[in-house]
Amino acid sequence: MKPKHIVGGVAGLVLALMTLVLVVILPSTETSCGPGTPSLPNATSARTEPNCPSTGSPVEAGLQEGAQRVLRCTVAHFGMMDMRGVVDDASLPDLKAGRAVEFIVGSDSGKGDAIVSFLQENAAAFRVDYLIWKQRSWTPGAAGGTEWKPLDDRGDVAKNHLDRVQVTIKSEATASAVPSAVDASMAAMPGTVNEAGSLTGAGRHQYPLAAGAFTVSDVFGARGGTHMGVDLAAPAGTPIYAAADGLVVASGAASGFGDWVVIDSLDESGHRYSTVYGHMYENGIFVHTGEIVQMGQHIADVGSNGESSGPHLHFELVPGGRLTGGHQVDPMPWLAGGSVPAPSGSAPYCENGFGTAGGNLASGKVPPDLEIWYRRAGSLCPEISASLLAAQGQAESGFRTDAVSPDGAQGIAQFMPGTAKALAPDGQPYVIDADGKGYASVLDPADAIIGQGRYMCAIAKTIEGWMNEGKVSGDLTALTIAAYNAGEGAVLASGGMPNQIARHFTETRPYVARILAAEPGFRSLGSEGRFQADQNSDLGPQIVAAGQQWLGTPYVFGGGGPGGPSDGGFDEAGFTAAAVFAASGSTISLPRTAEQQWEQGTDVPLINAKAGDLVFGSFGPRGPSDVGIYTGSGRMLHAESGGKVAEVPLSNGMKARRISR
Repeated sequence: MKPKHIVGGVAGLVLALMTLVLVVILPSTETSCGPGTPSLPNATSARTEPNCPSTGSPVEAGLQEGAQRVLRCTVAHFGMMDMRGVVDDASLPDLKAGRAVEFIVGSDSGKGDAIVSFLQENAAAFRVDYLIWKQRSWTPGAAGGTEWKPLDDRGDVAKNHLDRVQVTIKSEATASAVPSAVDASMAAMPGTVNEAGSLTGAGRHQYPLAAGAFTVSDVFGARGGTHMGVDLAAPAGTPIYAAADGLVVASGAASGFGDWVVIDSLDESGHRYSTVYGHMYENGIFVHTGEIVQMGQHIADVGSNGESSGPHLHFELVPGGRLTGGHQVDPMPWLAGGSVPAPSGSAPYCENGFGTAGGNLASGKVPPDLEIWYRRAGSLCPEISASLLAAQGQAESGFRTDAVSPDGAQGIAQFMPGTAKALAPDGQPYVIDADGKGYASVLDPADAIIGQGRYMCAIAKTIEGWMNEGKVSGDLTALTIAAYNAGEGAVLASGGMPNQIARHFTETRPYVARILAAEPGFRSLGSEGRFQADQNSDLGPQIVAAGQQWLGTPYVFGGGGPGGPSDGGFDEAGFTAAAVFAASGSTISLPRTAEQQWEQGTDVPLINAKAGDLVFGSFGPRGPSDVGIYTGSGRMLHAESGGKVAEVPLSNGMKARRISR
């Protein structure tokens, strides 16, 4: 810790003048639209900025005017203390830029709380961008009143801000000052993500492949309007570069794409958008979810994975966000130097998970005051999604925050008191004070949902380790859900899905099945790289298109269902259920067996069958045991026993049924 600065008569003068010069301002009327978006001043509101005397501290050197002002006035109010200003550390972009100050209070938590209250009260006057204190960040006027956001563990007391309050002032730079040339120096650009973990806009962008390394092999809107990007053909292994600065929100397997990368970014005007990169192989991706990337960074290599006819990059530009309800636009005008179009419609994209992996939760599926917490909890680790946590919350409590079970489990996530207080791998209890009210409680929905995410992530990591050691086998997601219900020990003792006692069969297994069946209904369409349904188009062709995204997926007995593949693949009925669910926009959920699916829809003579009708075969006393998707000309999409999903000729004696909305 640095020695305290002695100011002598200067401090006395400051304190004497404090009551004369320090003006306390009412909270700002500025608005904020989600994490990292520049606030837009209300044209009708005036701002009065305090002007406090110099402290004489060398920490003032190099600070921007606003940061210098907040330092002086905080010292005028609380007296001299240890402080930190400008640092030469690229990982701390706001401190390096001179628009942030840290007030170091050591173990005096009460003083830190008082400083935070003072800065919050005067946030408008000081033009506060955000505060960091006790491993949380606070943004003035954040949507939904959820201004405090928990931050990831950064490794030590100082980095977690357990001994210091950081205040960051809004940047003095204007949008017009942001260089637009794609080869601008990073040193001249604002950081892509600030120290509170929020996106900031840079505006610069470039082609994702080097000039001369590719040809455009398919344009936006091709294939009857279903091609929602551009295909850039290039030899396998050609480097793919980040087209813009941003945050990786998805990286890995995605049906149809094989593997993909999704990067969320803000332009200099605060417009939200994603860039999407598809058809790479798993070993050809070099970034992970949660990583910050810079324009021009080598993020992957060209592949020919998934639904691909040859090596190429499928590239998308999505105003509003690929995982958060945005819609693709032709990226070529933007790549040529244009601006990102504003998202279509009137949706403001406020606090909807943009810039986090939690964006996969569909809007309006959970009570509005819970949505942001499920999104944040679903961003804690790549194994656990927001949609999964929401489905689990519905199963546990029906989203009741005061629920108490006969066993003593409490709150929306049904935590047992001992589990809630148990220490997570980061040394904190699983249930923490997520919303900054001063204490943690399983009956507080924010604390409980973040705790649910923390606990599920810890379980998933443990089971993943056992799977790598050969101690456990099965689907990681299903086993993690089972362990939440029955305990990790039950999974380990069973070598997979719990099977040790009667309760494992009567409670745990149905619990897992119920959550897995419900999860797709909480998932934003297209958030996993899957087919995106058009409710205004005929259902049949969309069933075919949805099914085609899984061509090449392995056959797994009992695999798949409305949520997509499970245990790595599909059986016949699991495949058709997934395709119909995706094509219908998550509105038609077929039963799990061919016999049950035969009872759905209407009978159609095979000679009159159309693309998208279901075709059934291998009839026995109980009905058919085989089902596929008719594509026309006597062929079908089918999960081939012992093989993969493929387009093959119809079997003898097949019959057709048509599924309608």
